[in-house]
Amino acid sequence: MSESDHLPDRAAGTIADPPADAERLVEAVLFAAEAPLSVLEIARHAGLDGDVRPCLAALAARYAGRGIELVERGGRWHFQTAADLSHILRREREEPRKLSRAAVETLAIIAYHEPVSRAEIEAIRGVQVAKGTLDVLMEAGWIRPAGRREVPGRPLTYATTPDFLSHFGLSSRRDLPGIEDLRAAGLLDPVDLAMESLESQSLLEKDEEDEGDES
Repeated sequence: MSESDHLPDRAAGTIADPPADAERLVEAVLFAAEAPLSVLEIARHAGLDGDVRPCLAALAARYAGRGIELVERGGRWHFQTAADLSHILRREREEPRKLSRAAVETLAIIAYHEPVSRAEIEAIRGVQVAKGTLDVLMEAGWIRPAGRREVPGRPLTYATTPDFLSHFGLSSRRDLPGIEDLRAAGLLDPVDLAMESLESQSLLEKDEEDEGDES
């Protein structure tokens, strides 16, 4: 169930309109927030019982075209510098750690194929994935454990996070470059073959298990 499913239905008339200063309260909460907030978190921090989405829409419209804009990324809202001004305000700073090529490739595979296991990532890349590579991505807050695959060994799978969407300016994974576009350019052929091989291997292992049970 999505977060919006927990919100009252304004059309049904079951909630009270937000107070006159609700927009200011929402604005203050977002301005003071250290990280992007969901609709429910904003309402809770602002002490509002009504639906704050109209306030968010009004604020987004009011800040549109200004030096600071209100944006929604992956169901979470935050203020950010206008995209066309970011190059002016970019400051030189010492990066504590830069992503290696292996980490970049691993992150891309997870983004396009999530949830995906370490073995599946290795099959796609054609080389082993060091545990440190996944640790770096989890420390950055861009990937998370996403449960275990129901196959022999029950390997842990990984998926991207809302922080990944926010960092790369994506509203959702649908904003990633199209799979069909990449396939047309010949960039996904190895990926497709690897995934088909993994699926065949899983089916073969399942058949062998079934035969063993029958015997």
